[in-house]
Amino acid sequence: MGGEPEHYYGKHGTPQKYDPTFKGPIYNRGCTDIICCVALLLAIVGYVAVGIIAWTHGDPRKVIYPTDSRGEFCGQKGTKNADKPYLFYFNIVKCASPLVLLEFQCPTPQICVEKCPDRYLTFLNAHASRDFGYYKQFCVPGFQNTKGVAEVLRDGDCPAVLIPSKPLAQRCFPAIHARKGVLMVGNETTYEDGHGHRKNITDLVEGAKKANGILEARQLAMRIFEDYTVSWYWIVIGLVIAMVMSLLFIVLLRFLAGIMVWVMIVMVILVLGYGIFHCYMEYSRLRGEAGSDVSLLDLGFQTDFRVYLHLRQTWMAFMIILSVLEVIIILLLIFLRKRILIAIALIKEASRAVGYVMCSMLYPLVTFLLLCLCIAYWACTAVFLSTSNEAVYKIFNDTACPVAGKTCNPETFPSSNASHLCPGARCQFAFYGGESGYHRALLGLQIFNAFMFFWLANFVLALGQVTLAGAFASYYWALRKPDDMPAFPLFSAFGRALRYHTGSLAFGSLILAIVQIIRVILEYLDHRLKAAQNRFAKFLLTCLKCCFWCLEKFIKFLNRNAYIMIAIYGTNFCTSARNAFFLLMRNIIRVAVLDKVTDFLFLLGKLLVIGSVGILAFFFFTHRIRIVQDTAPPLHYYWVPILTVIVGSYLIAHGFFSVYGMCVDTLFLCFLEDLERNDGSAERPYFMSSNLKKLLNKTNKKPTES
Repeated sequence: MGGEPEHYYGKHGTPQKYDPTFKGPIYNRGCTDIICCVALLLAIVGYVAVGIIAWTHGDPRKVIYPTDSRGEFCGQKGTKNADKPYLFYFNIVKCASPLVLLEFQCPTPQICVEKCPDRYLTFLNAHASRDFGYYKQFCVPGFQNTKGVAEVLRDGDCPAVLIPSKPLAQRCFPAIHARKGVLMVGNETTYEDGHGHRKNITDLVEGAKKANGILEARQLAMRIFEDYTVSWYWIVIGLVIAMVMSLLFIVLLRFLAGIMVWVMIVMVILVLGYGIFHCYMEYSRLRGEAGSDVSLLDLGFQTDFRVYLHLRQTWMAFMIILSVLEVIIILLLIFLRKRILIAIALIKEASRAVGYVMCSMLYPLVTFLLLCLCIAYWACTAVFLSTSNEAVYKIFNDTACPVAGKTCNPETFPSSNASHLCPGARCQFAFYGGESGYHRALLGLQIFNAFMFFWLANFVLALGQVTLAGAFASYYWALRKPDDMPAFPLFSAFGRALRYHTGSLAFGSLILAIVQIIRVILEYLDHRLKAAQNRFAKFLLTCLKCCFWCLEKFIKFLNRNAYIMIAIYGTNFCTSARNAFFLLMRNIIRVAVLDKVTDFLFLLGKLLVIGSVGILAFFFFTHRIRIVQDTAPPLHYYWVPILTVIVGSYLIAHGFFSVYGMCVDTLFLCFLEDLERNDGSAERPYFMSSNLKKLLNKTNKKPTES
């Protein structure tokens, strides 16, 4: 080890001793961390039980479809409101009440109707006219015209006034529009409140603002959905191009690692350089155009993101970001130019290992499918839990009432003391909740659902890491490559991981899941304390978030290397984590020089794939490629397919390069173990290839010399 002093090893464990029987991953191994394995199985059983309970009590329709004042769905088959798809508010002005923010329900009667009102009409005018048949459909079900006008309005049997409305998200909202700068409903600038008083339309606007808060978001969502429907075919083609580029890059690394690395570096610099040039040209083109000098802060948030591309400040920001990134990459390349040559040898060796275990390139698909299964189960359980509450009815009253806000039963309320105490009070649906033990435990069940998602997702990732590490370790520790390798190294490693080390994988993923759920709770507390003025609490919360973020990164690093040691030696999680950590600490210089440089090179490879596909998508969807100019679909927001292609390209490139990254990390730890076990003599030969022996000669220096 280059003559390091004795105490250098003593601080970080004892180096591995020569073992003539060691030939790579140990096949004669036993089960590890059995307690954690049992705990995981019990937790999964409990998770399934929670899912069954949630699916039994939950009803996702509660968050999708509107409900009337009795908590019954509008427009749902099998209900008495099946032919009434729209929700009608008796007095939408009351939706401007602060009670809406507390109860999530407008304090006004609501009924399901076949269609929204299309005319302006008051109950006073309709009561004794031929229009009453039309008006009656907007009264409570079963209404009989046996009361006086004052009694009907007092009891909330019918709305005081009908206003021309249009359906939005299955709810009737006033058809408010502007004519020559004047707000109007239909052809009216004022409306009558049912008591003979004329009021300005702005009163309706205030109510509609509360009830119509989802308008812009819904329009944005619909436009994005429309963009996906007309561009999904081209998005898939873009993702296929990203997959082909990633696969081609990996295959070329197998034979031309050195050339490909330098081509990758140059291409990344050129792509960033072109981005800077394009931003500068757009910035110059907008000089002098009206409105182009508006500040981003003055413009604020706009749902149409194309507006920002007409501002010079936007292109200036893009140009600065790309320039800073370009400078950072160039500086890193200057300082790491010698180390890059060394890292290329490690990448070449990884290319050979991947070439002999080509099926490893398909394993990310297994991980992806298992993660999709975890996400789907978590999402379904979360939705069913959040909709497993019961309908809660409360007393609403326009005037002061001692029983207002208390729960009630709509069936018995008319004959109760509360109705006599407050004659104008109404018992109507308020929200979904409950007072039973199950309903009180819903928050805990949601936390358990999130925790199990983190645990299982981390377990799936850990299983993939152990499987790949076992396969690539089989390659390294084969003295005659590939003759001494097992027939199916990937399947053998997968079988060993599930048969012997489910408990160890559960242990490592459990630790990570605990840290992640704590981070989620801290984010929730931070969101709740945003309006607080306690600076010390905010400072403490920020420090905790930073500390747990660092802790999560460290645990991921430690787990990754521990899983490699588990794949090789079959030891339990704690022993593997300790041995891996001490091994890295005994070779900290090599870790910094080689491992991190290869990570940087793989990052550049991802940027090359993402940047190339992203630029191609930008030119295609903005109709700037003349050959296929008429082929690109018309879009509301061209950034929708572009961002989708970029994010998808990153996930695809990350999947391919993650296999390479795991291969490099595994070979690196095996390389360090080889140095400690053997000395290169005839009696204790190295298992490393000739390329790695050259790498050894270049890096075998004392820590003080590096």
